[in-house]
Amino acid sequence: MHTGRMLAGRAVVLLSLAWSAHRSLAIPQIAECGLSCSQGFACESRVNWNIFNSFCRPPPSSVSPSVLEALTLSTAMKCAPNDGCSLLLRVRASLVLHESLRGLEACSMNLDTQETQCQSVRVSRASRHRQVGWQVHFDCFEVSVAQSLYVTLRTVPHFCGVQLDQQYHVEDCRDEDVGRNVPVCFAGKFSYWADRSRKVILVQVPEAPGAPDYYVRLCLKWFTCDDVGVPVRVTENQMSRTVSLPYSQELPCLCLEGWFATPDAVRMQACPFEDETEALWDAIRYHPGDRALSWEPACPVSGHVSLCWRPGPGALCHNLEHSGRPAHRRVQYPSVDTQPRLCLKFSTSRSSWVRCPFQEGHFQAWKMTVRPAASQGHLRVTFFSPSAAHFQVHLCHQRKKWPPACRPGPRATTHAPASVSWSDFVTDLAVAFVDIPREEACVPNTCIQGWRTDVTFSAPHQLCDLHCTATQGTAD
Repeated sequence: MHTGRMLAGRAVVLLSLAWSAHRSLAIPQIAECGLSCSQGFACESRVNWNIFNSFCRPPPSSVSPSVLEALTLSTAMKCAPNDGCSLLLRVRASLVLHESLRGLEACSMNLDTQETQCQSVRVSRASRHRQVGWQVHFDCFEVSVAQSLYVTLRTVPHFCGVQLDQQYHVEDCRDEDVGRNVPVCFAGKFSYWADRSRKVILVQVPEAPGAPDYYVRLCLKWFTCDDVGVPVRVTENQMSRTVSLPYSQELPCLCLEGWFATPDAVRMQACPFEDETEALWDAIRYHPGDRALSWEPACPVSGHVSLCWRPGPGALCHNLEHSGRPAHRRVQYPSVDTQPRLCLKFSTSRSSWVRCPFQEGHFQAWKMTVRPAASQGHLRVTFFSPSAAHFQVHLCHQRKKWPPACRPGPRATTHAPASVSWSDFVTDLAVAFVDIPREEACVPNTCIQGWRTDVTFSAPHQLCDLHCTATQGTAD
Protein backbone atom coordinates (compact mmCIF):
# COMPACT_ATOMS: atom_id res chain seq x y z
CA MET A 1 0.00 0.00 0.00
CA HIS A 2 1.22 3.46 -0.84
CA THR A 3 0.13 6.62 1.03
CA GLY A 4 -0.11 9.98 -0.73
CA ARG A 5 0.06 13.19 1.26
CA MET A 6 -1.18 16.53 0.05
CA LEU A 7 -2.45 19.77 1.50
CA ALA A 8 -6.22 20.04 1.56
CA GLY A 9 -7.63 21.93 -1.37
CA ARG A 10 -10.68 23.27 0.39
CA ALA A 11 -11.73 24.47 3.79
CA VAL A 12 -13.93 22.38 6.02
CA VAL A 13 -16.84 24.47 7.21
CA LEU A 14 -18.25 22.36 9.98
CA LEU A 15 -16.11 21.31 12.91
CA SER A 16 -17.61 19.11 15.57
CA LEU A 17 -17.11 20.24 19.19
CA ALA A 18 -18.44 17.02 20.65
CA TRP A 19 -16.18 14.22 21.74
CA SER A 20 -17.13 10.88 20.21
CA ALA A 21 -18.37 8.34 22.71
CA HIS A 22 -15.94 5.68 23.83
CA ARG A 23 -16.63 2.49 21.91
CA SER A 24 -17.78 -0.52 23.87
CA LEU A 25 -15.76 -2.97 21.72
CA ALA A 26 -12.00 -3.41 22.15
CA ILE A 27 -9.81 -1.88 19.45
CA PRO A 28 -8.72 -4.73 17.13
CA GLN A 29 -5.08 -5.45 16.41
CA ILE A 30 -3.83 -6.19 12.90
CA ALA A 31 -0.55 -7.81 11.90
CA GLU A 32 -0.06 -6.07 8.55
CA CYS A 33 -1.55 -3.14 6.67
CA GLY A 34 -3.35 -4.06 3.51
CA LEU A 35 -6.08 -3.48 0.98
CA SER A 36 -8.87 -5.95 0.36
CA CYS A 37 -11.88 -6.09 -1.95
CA SER A 38 -14.99 -8.22 -2.19
CA GLN A 39 -14.30 -11.87 -2.92
CA GLY A 40 -14.09 -12.60 -6.62
CA PHE A 41 -12.99 -9.09 -7.61
CA ALA A 42 -9.56 -8.05 -8.77
CA CYS A 43 -8.45 -4.68 -7.41
CA GLU A 44 -5.13 -2.98 -6.80
CA SER A 45 -3.80 -0.01 -4.88
CA ARG A 46 -2.48 2.90 -6.89
CA VAL A 47 -0.16 5.76 -6.02
CA ASN A 48 -2.43 8.77 -6.16
CA TRP A 49 -0.61 11.71 -7.70
CA ASN A 50 -3.54 12.77 -9.86
CA ILE A 51 -4.44 16.23 -8.54
CA PHE A 52 -7.16 16.48 -11.17
CA ASN A 53 -9.28 14.01 -9.21
CA SER A 54 -9.85 16.91 -6.77
CA PHE A 55 -11.98 18.51 -9.48
CA CYS A 56 -15.28 16.91 -10.35
CA ARG A 57 -16.91 16.29 -13.71
CA PRO A 58 -20.63 15.89 -14.45
CA PRO A 59 -21.66 12.24 -14.07
CA PRO A 60 -23.24 10.28 -16.91
CA SER A 61 -27.00 10.11 -16.69
CA SER A 62 -26.76 6.43 -15.79
CA VAL A 63 -24.63 7.15 -12.66
CA SER A 64 -26.72 7.89 -9.57
CA PRO A 65 -25.33 9.56 -6.40
CA SER A 66 -26.43 6.42 -4.58
CA VAL A 67 -23.73 4.31 -6.25
CA LEU A 68 -21.68 5.11 -3.14
CA GLU A 69 -23.67 3.15 -0.58
CA ALA A 70 -21.80 3.36 2.73
CA LEU A 71 -18.71 4.71 4.51
CA THR A 72 -17.71 3.14 7.84
CA LEU A 73 -14.75 4.25 9.97
CA SER A 74 -13.01 2.54 12.88
CA THR A 75 -9.65 2.42 14.67
CA ALA A 76 -7.15 -0.45 14.64
CA MET A 77 -3.75 -1.02 16.27
CA LYS A 78 -0.58 -2.44 14.82
CA CYS A 79 1.77 -3.60 17.56
CA ALA A 80 5.48 -4.45 17.74
CA PRO A 81 6.86 -6.63 20.58
CA ASN A 82 9.10 -3.98 22.18
CA ASP A 83 7.81 -0.70 20.72
CA GLY A 84 4.18 -0.66 21.75
CA CYS A 85 1.35 -0.02 19.30
CA SER A 86 0.53 2.56 16.65
CA LEU A 87 -2.97 3.56 15.60
CA LEU A 88 -4.48 3.14 12.14
CA LEU A 89 -7.74 4.32 10.63
CA ARG A 90 -9.76 1.62 8.88
CA VAL A 91 -12.04 2.79 6.08
CA ARG A 92 -14.80 0.46 4.87
CA ALA A 93 -16.57 1.49 1.66
CA SER A 94 -19.31 -0.11 -0.38
CA LEU A 95 -20.60 0.91 -3.81
CA VAL A 96 -22.43 -0.40 -6.84
CA LEU A 97 -20.06 -1.01 -9.75
CA HIS A 98 -20.68 0.82 -13.00
CA GLU A 99 -18.90 0.73 -16.32
CA SER A 100 -18.01 4.44 -15.95
CA LEU A 101 -16.21 3.90 -12.61
CA ARG A 102 -12.54 3.02 -12.63
CA GLY A 103 -12.17 2.91 -8.86
CA LEU A 104 -12.45 4.66 -5.49
CA GLU A 105 -10.43 7.26 -3.61
CA ALA A 106 -10.49 7.71 0.17
CA CYS A 107 -8.86 10.75 1.80
CA SER A 108 -8.33 11.49 5.51
CA MET A 109 -7.62 15.09 6.53
CA ASN A 110 -6.25 16.14 9.93
CA LEU A 111 -8.54 18.98 11.04
CA ASP A 112 -5.77 20.56 13.11
CA THR A 113 -3.02 20.68 10.46
CA GLN A 114 -5.06 20.30 7.23
CA GLU A 115 -2.61 17.55 6.21
CA THR A 116 -4.27 14.92 4.02
CA GLN A 117 -3.57 11.26 3.27
CA CYS A 118 -5.20 9.68 0.22
CA GLN A 119 -5.46 6.11 -0.97
CA SER A 120 -7.04 4.96 -4.20
CA VAL A 121 -7.99 1.58 -5.54
CA ARG A 122 -8.69 0.59 -9.12
CA VAL A 123 -11.01 -2.15 -10.27
CA SER A 124 -10.30 -4.21 -13.36
CA ARG A 125 -12.08 -3.37 -16.60
CA ALA A 126 -13.73 -6.79 -16.62
CA SER A 127 -15.27 -6.24 -13.17
CA ARG A 128 -16.76 -2.81 -13.99
CA HIS A 129 -19.45 -4.26 -16.24
CA ARG A 130 -20.89 -6.53 -13.54
CA GLN A 131 -22.91 -3.70 -11.89
CA VAL A 132 -23.13 -5.43 -8.52
CA GLY A 133 -22.23 -4.44 -4.96
CA TRP A 134 -18.52 -4.01 -4.26
CA GLN A 135 -16.77 -3.56 -0.93
CA VAL A 136 -13.31 -2.14 -0.31
CA HIS A 137 -11.31 -2.16 2.97
CA PHE A 138 -8.52 0.41 3.42
CA ASP A 139 -6.56 -0.50 6.57
CA CYS A 140 -3.50 1.70 6.64
CA PHE A 141 -4.23 5.38 7.28
CA GLU A 142 -1.73 6.33 10.00
CA VAL A 143 -3.36 8.41 12.74
CA SER A 144 -2.48 9.78 16.17
CA VAL A 145 -4.12 9.64 19.58
CA ALA A 146 -7.11 12.00 19.95
CA GLN A 147 -6.83 13.21 16.35
CA SER A 148 -9.86 14.84 14.68
CA LEU A 149 -10.30 13.72 11.07
CA TYR A 150 -12.45 14.55 8.07
CA VAL A 151 -12.77 11.56 5.73
CA THR A 152 -13.94 11.80 2.14
CA LEU A 153 -14.89 8.97 -0.20
CA ARG A 154 -15.34 9.66 -3.92
CA THR A 155 -15.29 7.90 -7.26
CA VAL A 156 -12.48 7.71 -9.80
CA PRO A 157 -13.04 9.70 -11.89
CA HIS A 158 -14.60 12.13 -9.43
CA PHE A 159 -18.21 12.74 -10.44
CA CYS A 160 -19.89 15.88 -9.06
CA GLY A 161 -22.39 15.13 -6.31
CA VAL A 162 -21.17 11.54 -5.92
CA GLN A 163 -19.29 11.72 -2.62
CA LEU A 164 -19.57 10.64 1.04
CA ASP A 165 -18.06 12.62 3.95
CA GLN A 166 -17.71 11.81 7.62
CA GLN A 167 -15.98 13.27 10.68
CA TYR A 168 -14.13 10.99 13.05
CA HIS A 169 -12.38 11.41 16.39
CA VAL A 170 -9.62 8.92 17.20
CA GLU A 171 -9.74 7.53 20.72
CA ASP A 172 -7.67 9.35 23.33
CA CYS A 173 -5.61 8.02 26.23
CA ARG A 174 -8.74 7.56 28.37
CA ASP A 175 -9.63 4.57 26.19
CA GLU A 176 -8.43 1.45 27.98
CA ASP A 177 -6.75 -0.14 24.95
CA VAL A 178 -5.09 3.07 23.79
CA GLY A 179 -3.92 4.10 27.25
CA ARG A 180 -2.36 0.69 27.89
CA ASN A 181 -0.67 0.07 24.52
CA VAL A 182 0.26 3.39 22.81
CA PRO A 183 3.61 4.76 24.09
CA VAL A 184 2.64 8.45 24.09
CA CYS A 185 -0.09 7.64 26.61
CA PHE A 186 2.08 6.02 29.26
CA ALA A 187 5.45 7.64 28.52
CA GLY A 188 4.16 11.12 29.38
CA LYS A 189 2.23 10.33 32.55
CA PHE A 190 2.89 12.49 35.59
CA SER A 191 2.05 12.10 39.27
CA TYR A 192 0.77 14.83 41.58
CA TRP A 193 -0.49 15.63 45.06
CA ALA A 194 -2.38 18.64 46.36
CA ASP A 195 -1.15 20.58 49.40
CA ARG A 196 -4.41 22.20 50.49
CA SER A 197 -2.86 24.11 53.39
CA ARG A 198 -0.50 25.96 51.03
CA LYS A 199 -2.90 25.90 48.06
CA VAL A 200 -0.35 24.39 45.69
CA ILE A 201 -0.29 21.28 43.54
CA LEU A 202 3.05 19.48 43.36
CA VAL A 203 3.64 17.69 40.05
CA GLN A 204 6.26 15.00 39.52
CA VAL A 205 7.31 15.16 35.86
CA PRO A 206 8.18 11.86 34.09
CA GLU A 207 11.87 11.17 33.64
CA ALA A 208 13.15 9.24 30.63
CA PRO A 209 16.67 9.27 29.15
CA GLY A 210 16.76 11.30 25.96
CA ALA A 211 13.16 12.49 26.37
CA PRO A 212 12.37 16.05 25.24
CA ASP A 213 11.47 18.90 27.59
CA TYR A 214 8.12 18.70 29.35
CA TYR A 215 5.39 21.30 29.94
CA VAL A 216 3.00 21.43 32.91
CA ARG A 217 0.14 23.86 33.41
CA LEU A 218 -3.07 24.48 35.35
CA CYS A 219 -6.21 25.17 33.34
CA LEU A 220 -9.97 25.55 33.73
CA LYS A 221 -11.77 22.95 31.66
CA TRP A 222 -14.73 24.20 29.64
CA PHE A 223 -15.01 23.31 25.95
CA THR A 224 -11.24 23.71 25.95
CA CYS A 225 -8.90 23.99 28.91
CA ASP A 226 -8.09 27.68 29.49
CA ASP A 227 -4.75 28.69 31.02
CA VAL A 228 -4.55 29.51 34.74
CA GLY A 229 -1.14 31.11 34.97
CA VAL A 230 1.84 30.44 32.69
CA PRO A 231 2.83 26.88 31.66
CA VAL A 232 6.04 25.68 33.34
CA ARG A 233 8.76 24.10 31.18
CA VAL A 234 10.93 21.39 32.71
CA THR A 235 14.15 20.91 30.73
CA GLU A 236 15.91 17.58 30.25
CA ASN A 237 18.94 18.55 32.35
CA GLN A 238 16.95 20.13 35.19
CA MET A 239 17.91 18.67 38.57
CA SER A 240 14.45 18.68 40.14
CA ARG A 241 11.56 17.03 38.30
CA THR A 242 8.97 18.43 40.73
CA VAL A 243 6.93 21.50 39.81
CA SER A 244 4.87 23.57 42.28
CA LEU A 245 1.71 25.15 40.80
CA PRO A 246 -0.25 27.56 43.05
CA TYR A 247 -4.04 27.81 42.81
CA SER A 248 -6.63 30.08 44.42
CA GLN A 249 -9.72 27.88 44.65
CA GLU A 250 -10.48 24.17 44.66
CA LEU A 251 -12.79 23.81 41.67
CA PRO A 252 -14.00 20.63 39.96
CA CYS A 253 -12.85 21.95 36.55
CA LEU A 254 -9.36 22.94 37.73
CA CYS A 255 -7.12 20.50 35.87
CA LEU A 256 -3.47 19.69 35.32
CA GLU A 257 -2.07 19.18 31.84
CA GLY A 258 1.34 17.77 30.99
CA TRP A 259 2.93 17.16 27.59
CA PHE A 260 6.29 16.72 25.91
CA ALA A 261 7.67 19.72 24.02
CA THR A 262 7.17 18.13 20.60
CA PRO A 263 4.76 18.99 17.76
CA ASP A 264 1.27 17.46 18.17
CA ALA A 265 2.22 15.97 21.56
CA VAL A 266 -0.59 14.17 23.40
CA ARG A 267 -1.57 16.07 26.54
CA MET A 268 -2.10 14.10 29.74
CA GLN A 269 -4.80 15.55 31.96
CA ALA A 270 -5.91 15.11 35.57
CA CYS A 271 -8.46 17.09 37.61
CA PRO A 272 -7.58 16.80 41.34
CA PHE A 273 -10.83 18.29 42.67
CA GLU A 274 -13.33 16.96 40.13
CA ASP A 275 -15.71 15.65 42.83
CA GLU A 276 -15.70 18.85 44.89
CA THR A 277 -18.55 21.10 43.81
CA GLU A 278 -19.12 23.10 47.02
CA ALA A 279 -17.11 26.10 45.83
CA LEU A 280 -19.33 26.52 42.76
CA TRP A 281 -22.32 27.63 44.81
CA ASP A 282 -20.51 30.44 46.62
CA ALA A 283 -20.10 32.68 43.56
CA ILE A 284 -23.11 34.83 44.50
CA ARG A 285 -23.03 38.63 44.12
CA TYR A 286 -25.51 41.30 45.21
CA HIS A 287 -25.63 44.59 43.28
CA PRO A 288 -27.14 47.30 45.54
CA GLY A 289 -27.66 49.83 42.71
CA ASP A 290 -30.36 47.82 40.95
CA ARG A 291 -30.93 45.35 43.83
CA ALA A 292 -29.97 42.45 41.55
CA LEU A 293 -28.75 39.07 42.80
CA SER A 294 -26.48 37.11 40.43
CA TRP A 295 -24.61 33.81 40.32
CA GLU A 296 -22.09 32.74 37.70
CA PRO A 297 -20.52 29.26 37.70
CA ALA A 298 -16.74 29.04 37.53
CA CYS A 299 -17.06 25.59 35.92
CA PRO A 300 -19.49 23.89 33.54
CA VAL A 301 -22.60 22.83 35.48
CA SER A 302 -25.66 20.88 34.43
CA GLY A 303 -28.52 21.58 36.79
CA HIS A 304 -31.15 24.01 38.00
CA VAL A 305 -31.14 27.10 40.23
CA SER A 306 -34.08 28.85 41.90
CA LEU A 307 -34.82 31.33 44.66
CA CYS A 308 -36.36 29.86 47.79
CA TRP A 309 -37.37 30.93 51.32
CA ARG A 310 -37.14 29.32 54.73
CA PRO A 311 -40.05 29.82 57.14
CA GLY A 312 -37.63 29.40 60.05
CA PRO A 313 -34.09 28.34 61.00
CA GLY A 314 -33.29 24.87 59.70
CA ALA A 315 -36.58 24.58 57.81
CA LEU A 316 -36.90 23.33 54.25
CA CYS A 317 -36.32 26.00 51.62
CA HIS A 318 -39.45 26.43 49.48
CA ASN A 319 -39.06 27.54 45.87
CA LEU A 320 -40.39 30.95 44.86
CA GLU A 321 -42.66 30.94 41.83
CA HIS A 322 -41.20 31.91 38.44
CA SER A 323 -37.61 31.85 39.75
CA GLY A 324 -36.36 28.59 38.18
CA ARG A 325 -33.42 28.93 35.80
CA PRO A 326 -30.98 26.52 34.08
CA ALA A 327 -27.68 26.55 35.96
CA HIS A 328 -25.19 26.16 33.10
CA ARG A 329 -24.54 29.88 32.65
CA ARG A 330 -24.84 33.21 34.51
CA VAL A 331 -28.12 33.70 36.34
CA GLN A 332 -29.40 37.09 37.50
CA TYR A 333 -32.51 38.02 39.46
CA PRO A 334 -33.55 41.70 39.28
CA SER A 335 -35.13 43.67 42.13
CA VAL A 336 -34.51 41.23 44.98
CA ASP A 337 -35.55 41.84 48.59
CA THR A 338 -32.58 41.51 50.99
CA GLN A 339 -34.30 39.16 53.44
CA PRO A 340 -32.21 36.75 55.59
CA ARG A 341 -34.66 33.97 54.69
CA LEU A 342 -34.34 34.52 50.94
CA CYS A 343 -31.92 31.91 49.55
CA LEU A 344 -30.63 30.33 46.37
CA LYS A 345 -31.16 26.61 45.80
CA PHE A 346 -28.91 24.68 43.40
CA SER A 347 -29.98 21.23 42.18
CA THR A 348 -27.99 18.74 40.10
CA SER A 349 -28.34 15.02 39.41
CA ARG A 350 -26.14 14.35 42.45
CA SER A 351 -27.69 16.52 45.15
CA SER A 352 -28.93 20.00 46.05
CA TRP A 353 -27.35 22.90 47.94
CA VAL A 354 -28.80 26.04 49.54
CA ARG A 355 -27.02 29.35 50.03
CA CYS A 356 -28.57 32.29 51.91
CA PRO A 357 -26.52 35.37 50.97
CA PHE A 358 -28.37 37.85 53.23
CA GLN A 359 -28.02 35.91 56.49
CA GLU A 360 -24.70 37.59 57.19
CA GLY A 361 -23.51 41.09 56.50
CA HIS A 362 -25.02 44.52 56.96
CA PHE A 363 -28.22 44.08 55.00
CA GLN A 364 -31.16 46.03 56.40
CA ALA A 365 -34.34 43.96 56.36
CA TRP A 366 -37.94 44.77 57.16
CA LYS A 367 -39.81 43.18 60.07
CA MET A 368 -43.42 42.28 60.81
CA THR A 369 -45.26 42.11 64.14
CA VAL A 370 -48.78 40.97 65.08
CA ARG A 371 -50.43 42.47 68.19
CA PRO A 372 -53.94 43.26 69.42
CA ALA A 373 -55.47 46.18 67.56
CA ALA A 374 -57.07 49.19 69.20
CA SER A 375 -60.44 48.18 67.82
CA GLN A 376 -62.07 45.17 69.41
CA GLY A 377 -62.06 41.91 67.45
CA HIS A 378 -59.04 42.73 65.30
CA LEU A 379 -55.33 42.05 65.17
CA ARG A 380 -52.87 44.64 63.92
CA VAL A 381 -50.14 43.53 61.50
CA THR A 382 -47.38 46.13 61.51
CA PHE A 383 -44.49 46.43 59.06
CA PHE A 384 -41.20 48.18 59.89
CA SER A 385 -38.94 48.97 56.93
CA PRO A 386 -35.66 50.91 56.56
CA SER A 387 -37.17 52.61 53.49
CA ALA A 388 -40.58 53.29 51.99
CA ALA A 389 -42.12 50.03 50.76
CA HIS A 390 -45.39 48.29 49.87
CA PHE A 391 -46.67 45.20 51.66
CA GLN A 392 -49.57 42.76 51.56
CA VAL A 393 -50.95 40.34 54.12
CA HIS A 394 -51.90 36.77 53.17
CA LEU A 395 -53.97 34.46 55.39
CA CYS A 396 -52.88 30.84 54.94
CA HIS A 397 -54.35 27.54 56.09
CA GLN A 398 -51.74 24.85 56.74
CA ARG A 399 -52.18 21.48 55.00
CA LYS A 400 -50.46 18.11 55.24
CA LYS A 401 -48.58 18.88 52.04
CA TRP A 402 -46.79 22.10 51.09
CA PRO A 403 -47.76 24.74 50.06
CA PRO A 404 -50.48 26.00 52.39
CA ALA A 405 -53.72 27.34 50.96
CA CYS A 406 -53.35 31.14 50.99
CA ARG A 407 -55.58 34.03 50.01
CA PRO A 408 -54.44 37.64 49.69
CA GLY A 409 -55.57 40.16 52.27
CA PRO A 410 -55.25 43.93 52.74
CA ARG A 411 -52.29 46.00 51.51
CA ALA A 412 -50.16 48.55 53.38
CA THR A 413 -47.66 51.25 52.38
CA THR A 414 -45.05 52.54 54.80
CA HIS A 415 -44.57 56.24 55.42
CA ALA A 416 -41.19 57.94 55.16
CA PRO A 417 -38.82 56.92 57.99
CA ALA A 418 -39.26 58.97 61.12
CA SER A 419 -38.67 58.55 64.83
CA VAL A 420 -41.85 56.80 65.94
CA SER A 421 -42.71 55.46 69.39
CA TRP A 422 -44.36 52.10 68.97
CA SER A 423 -45.43 50.20 72.06
CA ASP A 424 -42.28 49.12 73.87
CA PHE A 425 -39.60 50.53 71.54
CA VAL A 426 -38.69 53.61 69.52
CA THR A 427 -37.76 53.18 65.87
CA ASP A 428 -36.43 55.24 62.97
CA LEU A 429 -37.96 52.78 60.51
CA ALA A 430 -40.81 53.45 58.14
CA VAL A 431 -44.03 52.02 59.56
CA ALA A 432 -47.28 50.71 58.08
CA PHE A 433 -50.06 48.53 59.48
CA VAL A 434 -53.30 46.77 58.59
CA ASP A 435 -55.99 45.35 60.85
CA ILE A 436 -57.46 41.90 60.24
CA PRO A 437 -60.42 40.21 61.99
CA ARG A 438 -59.52 37.88 64.85
CA GLU A 439 -62.12 35.38 63.67
CA GLU A 440 -60.09 34.88 60.50
CA ALA A 441 -56.56 34.97 61.98
CA CYS A 442 -57.22 32.90 65.09
CA VAL A 443 -58.52 29.76 63.38
CA PRO A 444 -56.32 26.70 64.21
CA ASN A 445 -53.61 25.90 61.65
CA THR A 446 -53.74 29.46 60.28
CA CYS A 447 -50.67 31.52 59.42
CA ILE A 448 -50.26 35.21 58.66
CA GLN A 449 -47.79 35.92 55.87
CA GLY A 450 -46.43 39.37 55.06
CA TRP A 451 -45.08 39.95 51.57
CA ARG A 452 -43.23 42.91 50.12
CA THR A 453 -44.94 43.74 46.81
CA ASP A 454 -42.77 46.50 45.29
CA VAL A 455 -39.92 44.12 44.37
CA THR A 456 -39.81 41.26 41.87
CA PHE A 457 -38.57 38.59 44.30
CA SER A 458 -39.28 38.61 48.02
CA ALA A 459 -39.42 36.12 50.88
CA PRO A 460 -42.42 36.39 53.22
CA HIS A 461 -42.49 36.72 56.99
CA GLN A 462 -44.77 34.13 58.50
CA LEU A 463 -46.42 33.75 61.93
CA CYS A 464 -48.51 30.67 62.65
CA ASP A 465 -50.92 29.40 65.36
CA LEU A 466 -51.38 32.74 67.08
CA HIS A 467 -52.55 32.63 70.71
CA CYS A 468 -55.26 35.18 70.27
CA THR A 469 -56.06 35.58 73.99
CA ALA A 470 -52.83 37.55 74.33
CA THR A 471 -51.53 37.93 70.79
CA GLN A 472 -48.03 39.20 70.37
CA GLY A 473 -45.66 37.94 67.70
CA THR A 474 -42.66 39.19 65.79
CA ALA A 475 -41.24 37.82 62.56
CA ASP A 476 -37.60 38.69 61.96
